[in-house]
Amino acid sequence: MPPRSPSPVAVVTGASRGIGRATALAFGAAGYQVWSLARAAADLETLTAAIAAKGGQAHHRALDVTQPDAVRAACRDIVSASGAPAVLVNNAGVALSAPLAQTSLEAFDQVMAVNLRASFLFCQEFMPAMAQTGSGRVMNICSTAALKGFKYTSAYAASKHALLGLTRSLAVEFAGKGVTVNAVCPGWTDTEMLARSADAISKATGRSKEQSVQALADMNPMKRLVRPDEVAALCLFLASPAGAVVTGACYPIDGGESAA
Repeated sequence: MPPRSPSPVAVVTGASRGIGRATALAFGAAGYQVWSLARAAADLETLTAAIAAKGGQAHHRALDVTQPDAVRAACRDIVSASGAPAVLVNNAGVALSAPLAQTSLEAFDQVMAVNLRASFLFCQEFMPAMAQTGSGRVMNICSTAALKGFKYTSAYAASKHALLGLTRSLAVEFAGKGVTVNAVCPGWTDTEMLARSADAISKATGRSKEQSVQALADMNPMKRLVRPDEVAALCLFLASPAGAVVTGACYPIDGGESAA
């Protein structure tokens, strides 16, 4: 186990790529000791090396967030090694696009396990430890699918709506304990998940990959994709002194999609 550090600790789930990776890098650059969690061990090793190369402190742990016992063990090991986190970014997520009739119960349960139950478990393990220190910031990465419905995303939208409800309830529960909880709701973001969605559109419509990506970007009034580093910057704001009184909030970062 690494030694305890005076640097504040940030735990980022789903950190191997996309928004999670950008967020881990941003907190590392900001002086946090970063714990990166995800299934892809090789990608986590590369991320840890990238943070360390810039003078940051970084550790990682390969973890399947659908396994409750493994999640609880990882959380307790992190607290034992580094103390209560100052920041928790619940970013681990999985997307599912299918008509209702083609959404199996197994697929529904998998989406809920990753997008909702894992965040619940991380909050349950870390937030009491944060409260004991009198300070903590939790950011749950939701989606514009937490704010409205989309066709063929019943399981995904249900999981993200539920995560937003969890965020608001925990914000009220911990408001007097110095721990804030907020939801960050990105629109279409330039990640591997978006690339898979574009591939599916191309297959279904015959459009080129570039046309499919642009069709997703065109869903917001700014006509562009969100960048992972822009989502990371919002998380840094919520962790900063300027975010100390912000709790129970929902931050769309979507080029105006949810306002249109």
